[in-house]
Order: sequence, then structure tokens, then C-alpha cells
Amino acid sequence: MRFRKKSKPAAVAPVPVMPVMAPVMPPVMEQDGEPDLRGLGRALWRRKSTIILFTVVAAAIAFVVVNSISPRYRSEARLLLEARESVFMRADAEKNSAERSALDPEAVTSQVQLFLSRDLARSVIKKEKLDENPEFDPAIGGMSPLRMILGMFGMARDVNSLSQDERTLESYYDRINVYAIEKSRVIGVDFSSANPELAARVANAVAEQYLTLQQSAKTDQTRAASNWLSVEIEKMRANVASAEAKVEAYRSRSNLFVGSNNTSLPSQQLTEINSQIAAARGQKSDLEARAKQLRELVRSGQPIDSSDIANSESMRRLTEQGNSLRSQLAEQSTTLMDQHPRIKELRAQIAEIERAKRTEGERLARQLDNDAKVAGDRLNAVTASLDQVKKLASQTNEQDVQLRSLERDAKSQRDLLESYLVKYSEASARDNVNAAPPEARIISRATPALKPTYPKKMPTVLIAAFAAFALSAGFIVTGALLAPDSAPVNYGYAQANYPAPQAYAQPQAYAHPQNFAAPVFAPPRMPPTLPQMASPPIAPAMAVAPMMPPMPVSSIEQVAQRLRQSGESGKRVTVVGTARNAGTTYAAITLARALAAETNVVLVDLAFGAPNISVISTDPDAPGIAELVRGQAGFGDIITTDQFSQVHIVATGNVGTDALALAASPMLQTIIDALAQSYDHVVLDAGSAADMPVESFAHLAQVSVLVAANPADTVTRSARERMTMAGFADVTMVAGAAQTVAA
Repeated sequence: MRFRKKSKPAAVAPVPVMPVMAPVMPPVMEQDGEPDLRGLGRALWRRKSTIILFTVVAAAIAFVVVNSISPRYRSEARLLLEARESVFMRADAEKNSAERSALDPEAVTSQVQLFLSRDLARSVIKKEKLDENPEFDPAIGGMSPLRMILGMFGMARDVNSLSQDERTLESYYDRINVYAIEKSRVIGVDFSSANPELAARVANAVAEQYLTLQQSAKTDQTRAASNWLSVEIEKMRANVASAEAKVEAYRSRSNLFVGSNNTSLPSQQLTEINSQIAAARGQKSDLEARAKQLRELVRSGQPIDSSDIANSESMRRLTEQGNSLRSQLAEQSTTLMDQHPRIKELRAQIAEIERAKRTEGERLARQLDNDAKVAGDRLNAVTASLDQVKKLASQTNEQDVQLRSLERDAKSQRDLLESYLVKYSEASARDNVNAAPPEARIISRATPALKPTYPKKMPTVLIAAFAAFALSAGFIVTGALLAPDSAPVNYGYAQANYPAPQAYAQPQAYAHPQNFAAPVFAPPRMPPTLPQMASPPIAPAMAVAPMMPPMPVSSIEQVAQRLRQSGESGKRVTVVGTARNAGTTYAAITLARALAAETNVVLVDLAFGAPNISVISTDPDAPGIAELVRGQAGFGDIITTDQFSQVHIVATGNVGTDALALAASPMLQTIIDALAQSYDHVVLDAGSAADMPVESFAHLAQVSVLVAANPADTVTRSARERMTMAGFADVTMVAGAAQTVAA
């Protein structure tokens, strides 16, 4: 790997030569600190006999153990939850209802818990005599020596401290398993035992006992309802009799007797009197009209044709006589003249008849007037009776309201009694075991199993063998990695534990990134009398300018830690070198990688005079800052990734002859602000202070790192004063080395 542009290394003052020793290569560790897989393989192969022996022994022990365990056989029975009640056995209120809703998952789970109830378990234990079986009661056959030893150490329960019922129930629940099959209303019941026939019998007994409990519960519920209804019916009968007696007593006391159509007498009298008044008014009006009509006919001299005249006997005789005289007059007129006495006599008789008829008509009119007067008098009498009945009815209104209230109470009590009688009849008819079938049925009975389900011999032996193999191999690999000769080598620069120069206190260098292969120095061997102290790798000792006051020097890790703790003010940092080949790019890369261990970091190359960062990018030919400033690329085009870490990289791009113009471009502020919004830290590599106007970068990041080849020379002092005057608020010194650039 090489930089795009090489530059001559800066002159470095002679330094003391430190003794170099060849690195000791561990048998299972590579030079970069990663395990040597070939070395681990050789270590495993050398101990193959131990691994095979341990695996075979473990398999043999597992084989002996599984064969010594008493096998268990498992049998399963299944039940379907469904409504089995016939429509002909339902109550009248439910006969017309739709099919009952299906059981929900919660109801199925509740039925599973019913299978596991202690009452059902005791019934099954009593039926199958499990409490007399040594398999379910360990106290019958005596405790085994192993169980006694485990009980002494508190690892097993003392069966003698439990009652027989508790011991049997504990063994019973240890062997039963009840579960609901997913997305169905089917419940499975399986039971395991050393006797396959016993396992099948117990599984079937659990299912049958569940059905019996359900059926008994429904019968008990019906019987309890019947008993409750019988007691309530007796109470209701007494209440109904009392309510009806109150109604009759109040009616007799208030004279509120009931007539026809179940109405009170005053109301009935009002109705009859109203009918009589209407009839009297009609009769009076009719008689007056007939008398008036008859009188007008008599007065006008017209022929009297009326129903009243026709019904009068006298008027009929007069009419007949007049008709007879007119016929004689007509007969005599054919032979006699008008002046004949006979003709005159007949005419006189006819006139007399007409006069008699008018007299009779007037008499009939007077008779009709008399009848109308009688009808009027009757109307007055009936009207007077109506007023009296009204007064009586108004006096009995309040009593009638109270009577109706008592009647309503009596009716409600009577209706409730009738409904209770109907329910009691239905409950009495359903008080039968066959009339209350359980809401479940067995769809699969348990049968004796042919093969044991526990223990699984072959899987157990294979698992034990594999575990022994993995455990033994793991011990061997761990021992090889932790052996004294496999300790990792202290790569990088080392410093002997001799007193540090007084000019500066132990300058430290940063850790080398993976893409830079630095020369390896082993720590010098010190005399046994001098204790050795481990220190982080530092740069080779540099010549100290005489009479120059020391400057504080920090390590890359210290700088990274300070930036993490600074919060918002530590988001941006500018890395500047005092001169070329001072290790500026190397320090910027190391700082970015140190920060990227915990945060998101982007490394921006602003060394337009000597760009170097693109060599570690996954896309060295990608556009950079120059293309973004010119508008030839976007942010998505210029951001790449470090080949050896999670650091994002923004290279300089094709700078050409625009280095100074790019450094002074106002677009840099916008670019760095945008990156600062997307990343936790922005590291700017500004290159050498001798090549670039670092004053242009002060507004981009207030925090800066000054990489100096010699922290004590005048060039470093001048560079720091220049950065302080340019506006960098925080300048941290880091020791660099020319060897890093050569690497």
C-alpha cells in the first residue's frame, strides 16, 4: 500500500539506538494477535488420544446409565369438546335459539385445568389403586441408597416426611401430561408408567372420570335449580294469595264492584245513561219533526200522505169512505147533470170527509207534540241521573287507582309464579343423568405402548459423547491459548524503564492501524535489579532541543477519551502536523479508528497539498471534497469506508491546482456542518502547517491536535502559537515519528 504522493522525510535529530530483539512467536498465536488455527489443530492432533479416550468413556458411562434406568411407556387418550345435548331435551326458551357458540381458547384451557384437578386425580388413584403401587408410592418399596444419600445433602426430598396421599399425587402429576391441540377443541391426555397396560388404563380412566365429573356437575346443577325453584314457588304462592285477598278486600270496602266486561259499576252506569240520553234526544227530535210536517200538510190543504196518517185507523176509514163517494160521484156524473141533487149530495159528503181528515190530522199532530214533550221530560230525567252518576264516579277515582295498583301487584306475582312453575316442571323433567350428557366425548382411547418413550438411549449416548468430545477439545484449546509460551507479543514500539528525559514526560505514540505495518521492537532486557514497567508503545526518542521548555504531550487514546467526554464541543477535531512526514495522516487515521469503536466517525482529508487518506478507502478512486465543491458529485458519491474499520472516509478528490482555492472555499463550512449533523465525530486531516493555511480551518473545528516530530523544538512552538492565534481554542500535542510515514 502506498500514498499517492511521496515527499521527502524530514531531518530528524539522532536518537539513542535501542537494542532490538527478535519477536518470540507463540505456537498458537500469529503476529497480529489472532489465534493460529494451524497451531490449534496441531495441539488437538497431539492430544487426540486423550480426546478419544474421554469421549469413549463418557459414551460408555451414558450407555450404562440409560440401561440401568427403568423404562417408561406412554399412552395417550384424546377427547373432543362439543355440545352433545339434543334439541328435544333443551328448555322451551332455548329450542328456537341458534346452535350454541363454539368454545373459545380460554374455555379449552379451563377444561385442561379440570383434567389436572386434585379431585379427579384422587378418583383415578382410588379407582386404579395407584396408592398401593410401589412405582407411585416410594415408601412401599423403601428408599434407594442413592435417594437416601441425596436426601442427606438436601438434594432430594425425604418421602417419609410426606403423607401417602401427597406421595402418590406427586408421582401421579410427574407422569401425567394434559394439553390442548392447537387450533382445535381436542384435548390430549397421556400418562407414562413402567407398565404399558397401566399407562393405558390410567389415561382412559382420566378421560372417563372427566366425563363423569362433567355429567355429575350438570345433574347437580339441575337438581339444585329444581330444589331452589320448589322453595321459591311455595313462597310465591303465598304472596299471590295475599295480593289477591288484598284486592278483594279493598274492592268490598270501597264498593268498587265489577260489572260486565270487567268494568266498575259507575263506569258501566255512565255508559248506559249516555246511551239512554242519546235515544231520548233522538226520539224527541223525531216526534217534533213528524208533528211539524203533519201540521204543514193539514194547513196547506194538500193530500195528507204520512206514515202517521197511514197508521191511524180513523184516517184509514175516512180515506176509504172518501174513495167510495168519489167512485159514486164519477158513476152518477155520467148520467146526471152537475145541478142534480144526487151529484150535489155526493159532493157535500166528499167535502165532509175531507174536513174530517183534516181534523184527524190536527189531532194526530197534537198527539205527536204530546209524545215529543214526554220524550223531552224523559231526557231531562236521564240527564239528571247522569249528573248523579258522574258525581259518584268522581268520588271513586282515587279508590279505583289504588285498586288498579293492587291488581297490578297481584298480576305480577301471579305471572312470576307461573314462570317459576314452568321452569320447575322442566328442571324436574331433566333431573336425570341421561338427560344431561357431558359436553365432550372420547375420540381416541389409549392403548398399551410397544416401545418405551423414556429414556432415549441412542440420543442420550450420542449427546454425552459429543459433549465429552467438545469439552475435552475445549480444555485442550484453552490450555494451549493460556500456556506461558503463548502470551501475546508486545508489538509496536517499546520503551525501557529507564528514567525519562526531563524535557518532556514519557511521550506516547498511538496504536498502529492494521493497514500500516510498523517495525517491531521488543522491550529491552533490563538488569534483574531494575523492575520493568509496562507502558504503551511510543515513538522513538527524539532529540531534545537544548534550553527549550517542555510542552505537554498526550497519546491518541487520551485524545479520544477527552473528545468522548467533551460532548458537543468534541464532535469536530482538526489534526495538523508541524511539518511533512510528522505522522499527521497516521495520527488522524488512528484517532478516527479509536473513536469509531463506540461512535459513528467520518474522516475528512483536507490536506489538499499532500492527500494520503484515500489509500485506505474501499474505493480509492471515488470523488471527494474537490468534486463536491465544484458541484460534480453529491454526498452519497464522496463517502466511502475504511478497509479495516467502521470509519467513513471523505477524500480530497481531484484537487489539481486549486488547493488554495479549495481551502478558502465557503462551501467547506457547509460540508462540515452537514457531516456533523450525521456523525458523532468529524476528524479533519489538515496536513502540514507548513504546506496549508491552517487558519482557514479554524472555523471548521475549534478543537485541534498538533502532531509534532519533536515536541520540544522551536518549529513545534511556532506551529502551536500560530494555531492559537488562528482561533483554535484547544490545541493538544501528540508526538509523531518519521518512521510511521516510511511504513
